[in-house]
Parts: sequence; C-alpha cells; structure tokens
Amino acid sequence: MASHRALKWFCSCNVIALFLLFLWPPLSGSSEAIATVDVHAAKRLVYSGHRYLDVRTVEEFNKGHLENAINVPYLFFTPQGKEKNLKFVEQVSLVCDKDDHIVVGCLSGVRSLQAAVDLLDAGFKHVQNMGGGYAAWVENGFAVKKPREEL
Repeated sequence: MASHRALKWFCSCNVIALFLLFLWPPLSGSSEAIATVDVHAAKRLVYSGHRYLDVRTVEEFNKGHLENAINVPYLFFTPQGKEKNLKFVEQVSLVCDKDDHIVVGCLSGVRSLQAAVDLLDAGFKHVQNMGGGYAAWVENGFAVKKPREEL
C-alpha cells in the first residue's frame, strides 16, 4: 500500500514537472519582468532622455500625445474587434535600437504592458511601462501636444 502511494506521488510530481517545463509560459514573456513606473517617474525619465513609445492607435495619438513621442500602434481597432499589430516589433525596430532606453505608454497602461513584454522578448534591453498611461499624464497636468483647433 505504501509503495502504491509513493508511485502515485512520483507520477503526480512528474506530471507537474512536465507542465512547468513545456506548458507554462516562459518567464521572459511575463509582465512581472517589466518595470512599471508611475507617471511622475516616467516624466523624469522622458525629460532626461529616454524615448517615449506611444502604442495607442494613430487616431488616439493624433488627438494628443507627449512631445517627441514615437507612435507605433500595438493594437488596431477594427469592425471585428481588437487586432494585434503583427508587425509591431519590426516597426519599433525601425525607429528604436535594442539598447535605447524606452518608456512605453498607451491610454491606461494595459496595452503598453503587453507591448513592453513583446519588446523584451524581442531583445530590447531597457524597456519600462508607464503605469496609468496617457490618461494619468493628462490628469496630472503634464504638457501634451494637441492638434490646433479648427476655426
């Protein structure tokens, strides 16, 4: 009876080990590996030379954005719903080097967190997510560039 329980325990451990090895998402793809900074820290980083990557849609970006922001959409809003920009990393690679210090932002901090994970997985070394996103930036009264009002 004891050997039966030991065999059952051993098999259970092997199943768990196989799950962890082959089925669990890789740790490098985890949002836990991304440093998220609040909007005040992000402002200091951007003003000290970090690049600001805005991953909102072009339409969102054109309504207002940080000065000198780079816009590469992470998602597109389509009639079918949200669709990931399959060329996101490739497009970022055209405007940023993998050694650049990058603060990634979106409207609220959700898309930018996902985008930051993809960038780290692609070999970008210095990527941080701006928690609260553009909404928090505006809420704090920080400077933004908006289109001129039409007369």
